[in-house]
Amino acid sequence: MKTILVLGAGRSATSLITYLLGHASDGWKVRIGDYSLESAREKCPPQSSGEAFQFDIHNESQREQEIARAGIVISMLPARFHPLVATLCVQHSVNLVTASYVSDEMRALDADARKKGVTLLNECGLDPGIDHMSAMKVIDKIRHAGSQLIGFETFTGGLLAPDADQENPWEYKFTWNPRNVVLAGQGIVKFIQEEKSKYIPYHRLFRRTEQVHIPGYGYFEGYANRDSLKYLDVYGLRDIKTMYRGTFRRPGFCRAWNIFVQLGATDDTYEMEAVGDMTHRDFINSFLSYNPSDSVELKLAHYMGVDLDGPEMYRLKWAGMFDDTKIGLDNGTPAQLLEHILKKKWTLKEEDKDMIVMWHKFIYLENGVQKEINSTLIAVGDDSRSTAMSKTVGLPAGIAARLIMEGKIDQPGVQIPIKKEIYDPILQELAELGFNMTEQQVN
Repeated sequence: MKTILVLGAGRSATSLITYLLGHASDGWKVRIGDYSLESAREKCPPQSSGEAFQFDIHNESQREQEIARAGIVISMLPARFHPLVATLCVQHSVNLVTASYVSDEMRALDADARKKGVTLLNECGLDPGIDHMSAMKVIDKIRHAGSQLIGFETFTGGLLAPDADQENPWEYKFTWNPRNVVLAGQGIVKFIQEEKSKYIPYHRLFRRTEQVHIPGYGYFEGYANRDSLKYLDVYGLRDIKTMYRGTFRRPGFCRAWNIFVQLGATDDTYEMEAVGDMTHRDFINSFLSYNPSDSVELKLAHYMGVDLDGPEMYRLKWAGMFDDTKIGLDNGTPAQLLEHILKKKWTLKEEDKDMIVMWHKFIYLENGVQKEINSTLIAVGDDSRSTAMSKTVGLPAGIAARLIMEGKIDQPGVQIPIKKEIYDPILQELAELGFNMTEQQVN
């Protein structure tokens, strides 16, 4: 019996596991391993073709035994563990799918994987994943028509659905790893704009935003996401004039988030003192100058140059940043404390629905005339469990794994889904499931 081994049963794995269990036949078995046996069991209903078990990635013998007997592995573990899993997959000739970026350690396995005929398919989730596949579909179409792509911009955001928690001024809650949200933007941010190399330092990132209007859904603001230039060669776009990858939030989010950045509240390099007795208000005050007569709110507004009754201060107040409530941790870095505070308001309620927004802009020359195509994906979750984020991250990985198991994708080595042989069947099935990019010829 062929075994699909899913390692990690966190939030993003919900729809993936549901899909795999729904498509398993008599010849398939789905094993779901997580450090929390409870989490694994929650996603594996009784009488299904799945089996939940407790899995410890640090247990060397268990790790090797489980991978060695699998037909394919889908790793939903934290990205730092993927190379460890991939190394064993290559050794035991087992294919692998992940939704994470390709690391240098993963890339180093390419030659051995090709020799063994093993597929190590990475970046097969939402972003990265659907963004690659949907972009390459249009890029290949433009090239096939003999036109020249001169500009490519792409944004993706995980947000609240318009009708969810309407009193939330951030219009945002955590729909994926909260730690990654708090630390977002702390790497190298660089892109190309009209043939000019551009760089944004972290302390300016959330003030360098652009507005995008999507008909029917309103305005979004985008900030640059990591290193856009690494995809010039991946997409074959070395001659392009503009290349920009970004993240969507609702208007106003970035200005308020910038306050945390400027304070140093997103710093993850040192641990704070006396955390056990610290309140939310103390946390904010710890980054401000001492003044026995001024309130924390007044000091912060003055320091940041914002109105005391302005939208930024309102968002911070709604998030509980000025409350005399104990944080609830005994120790931690500023980033860890901020994450813990925000979870109290930014955790999805049972009835909350999230929304995924992906938007591409392609600028190209057709017979010397400049033209533009916009491509948009909107996905709305069902509830706090069956989220749009879980679906758009998990379904591409699940579809890819099934296609590899059936021999319909056979691409040995370290891969991402930019080849037509990979992205075509995955995008086709996603469209059948209701996740379809809508393309619009702007001019």
